[in-house]
Amino acid sequence: MEAVKAKKKRDIGAFDIFLYVLMILVMIATLYPFLNVLAISLNDSMDTIKGSNFIIPREFTFDNYKEIFKYNNLVSAFFMSVLRTAVGTFTAVICTAMLAYVFSRRDYAFNRPVVVLFVITMYVSGGMIPEYMLIKNIGLVGKFSVYIIPALISVFNVIVMRSFIDGIPISLQESARIDGANDFVIFYKIIMPLCIPVLATISLFVAVGQWNSWFDTYLYSAGKAWLSTLQFEMIKIMDNTNATTAISQAQVNSNSVTNAVVSPQSIRMALTITATVPILLVYPFVQKYFVAGMTLGAVKS
Repeated sequence: MEAVKAKKKRDIGAFDIFLYVLMILVMIATLYPFLNVLAISLNDSMDTIKGSNFIIPREFTFDNYKEIFKYNNLVSAFFMSVLRTAVGTFTAVICTAMLAYVFSRRDYAFNRPVVVLFVITMYVSGGMIPEYMLIKNIGLVGKFSVYIIPALISVFNVIVMRSFIDGIPISLQESARIDGANDFVIFYKIIMPLCIPVLATISLFVAVGQWNSWFDTYLYSAGKAWLSTLQFEMIKIMDNTNATTAISQAQVNSNSVTNAVVSPQSIRMALTITATVPILLVYPFVQKYFVAGMTLGAVKS
């Protein structure tokens, strides 16, 4: 028994120590910038202006967050970003799944030429002006649907999901068809449940893209405040705070820091945390599907 236990024990060699040290360094390099941003956002602005790096707030305060939420339209922009992310992700994933299922059908006569046409769009873009003219002509400018319809299909996501569907045994679909199931039943009852790992992955891709998007708001919102998103409001706020950077620095140099209320750097860091944390909270719920996807792919024939 002791010999068996001895075999089970694995000696830690020099290479293992190197890997541990390397992973610790990577972890520090990854976490330090985020912790520094978080600490600055929770630190007193006037103390932050004085300089030096830190990962723990020296003078803890929520004043920076209180200040950014004083900006008009920021709260409504936050909820608009949440709404477009939720609706845009759901509709895009459904449309992507349906198109990928069609492309995976071997009996589809025009499968290959249509797929080629879709792939070409990944390499050849129509350009910003033609895209704007198209969206304007179909009446999407100044409407909430401008955030949803143009983002319904991503060719890359379609290809990823099609590859996943191709790995599902065709016998499952044939058996269901023999039992009288049509394409809709096969898609919703067989394909979709088996594709949950890849659906979760694509959902994350789409959600991050929708959440971080701001340029479409700039182009297509037509100046309507209710269509403004969090990222777009952040751009405007940072532009405003950049204009006050020189004034704040001059106050520090003249030892009149008590006259300054909030430093531009503190505002930027608080905005960064406000925009980053909500989407980070999604990752723990999706992580298990990544593991399930790797396991499912390992046992497929």
